[in-house]
Amino acid sequence: MTIQVRMYHEKDIPEMIRIWNEVVEDGVAFPQEDFLTEETGPAFFLEQTDCGVAEDTDTGKICGMYILHPNNIGRCGHLCNASYAVDSRFRRLHIGEKLVLHSLEQGKRRGFRVMQFNAVVSSNIHARHLYERVGFVPLGVIPGGFRMKDGHYEDICPYYRIL
Repeated sequence: MTIQVRMYHEKDIPEMIRIWNEVVEDGVAFPQEDFLTEETGPAFFLEQTDCGVAEDTDTGKICGMYILHPNNIGRCGHLCNASYAVDSRFRRLHIGEKLVLHSLEQGKRRGFRVMQFNAVVSSNIHARHLYERVGFVPLGVIPGGFRMKDGHYEDICPYYRIL
């Protein structure tokens, strides 16, 4: 398996929607509760600053994706945010790391100065370890900041990294 991260193409959208919705369905990482559809997905991805996909170049299969967009406006518009989703069949293969590193490059290329994650669920230890390994700094804990799919609340940990 050879993974290449690249900018998305229109033909990737159905797989991006499927992978995104899988994370939404899990209910333990993304704040979104509504699924993307064939109608809403293309517009959602188009409104992002950038979207990247992780492709297995041997098979052409899309294994993961990210979205990159401003985290704020005006005087804070130089901060960006990103979300990552890896197909559950391909987790634990370091695809997430490739997506994060690519998004950091794209963020810098797009003129952002800082990447900030607002709501990393404290129990998402794989993501937290990855972010810290690639240089993100934790900013503390927001108690009960995330409502899990089963209704209980977990802490969230904001992170940042200077680009």
